[in-house]
Amino acid sequence: MSDSKVKTALVTGASRGIGKGIANVLAREGYDLAITYSSEKEKAEEVAHNIEKEYGRRCFVYQASLQNLDVPEKIVNNAIRDLGRLDVLVNNAGLSSRDEVLTLDKEKLDFLVNLNFKAPLLAIHAAARHMVKNGIKGNIVNITSTRGIRAYPNDFIYGATKAALARATESMALELSTYGIRVNCVAPGATAIRDEAKANEFYTYLGDKIPMGRMGTPEDIGNAVAWLVSDKATYITGVVLKVDGGLILPGMPEERDAQRIYEGWGRLKKVDLSDEM
Repeated sequence: MSDSKVKTALVTGASRGIGKGIANVLAREGYDLAITYSSEKEKAEEVAHNIEKEYGRRCFVYQASLQNLDVPEKIVNNAIRDLGRLDVLVNNAGLSSRDEVLTLDKEKLDFLVNLNFKAPLLAIHAAARHMVKNGIKGNIVNITSTRGIRAYPNDFIYGATKAALARATESMALELSTYGIRVNCVAPGATAIRDEAKANEFYTYLGDKIPMGRMGTPEDIGNAVAWLVSDKATYITGVVLKVDGGLILPGMPEERDAQRIYEGWGRLKKVDLSDEM
């Protein structure tokens, strides 16, 4: 059993990228953790080892094929068993995809809807019942995407699953507020999740076009999650917190200059005020 004074969290899809960043930040904030992976067992175990070594927090690791709809509840129950209780659920596991309407793959459609939408709802069902039964005023955070807010070509499945999860979050926030449980979303924009040199070149290229001048990092997302589940955000529920450096604020530019589009229409030249000083 865990020390009741120690907060606990389950983060799905935490073997790398955004999930890893979230797990690391929560560990830094003093949480004991359970994390899941789909296929990268060694990477997940490395994440857990580093958390235990660097932050002195417990970290349990589970394989979870969450698209199989009997798995989400089992994983939540495993986390409750091993951690002793569950204060925070972060639904991060998911799969990005680009798909064309005219070449729709029905099996892929089912897979993406199950993993990106149904699995989080089933995990929330199990976690919320535990929280309510035990009087835990817990937190649930769903990782969505700015692609669920803005429409893009070839994004009618992935973007729709993230939009649906955000909409479900609002309704669940209303229901669970009765029990002091908060439900929110974090919507990452363009986030750097790979380390290889070719990726870094692309990240620099794309980052230069984002209003804040860089790509997001997994730690940025982790910091947002940690803040949302903290005592500093106890009056916040049912929100979608964009963490995208202003990426989607400008929308699509109306001007016809293609070069202007590719240069990053949300970035403006600095005003020179040196003559006024």
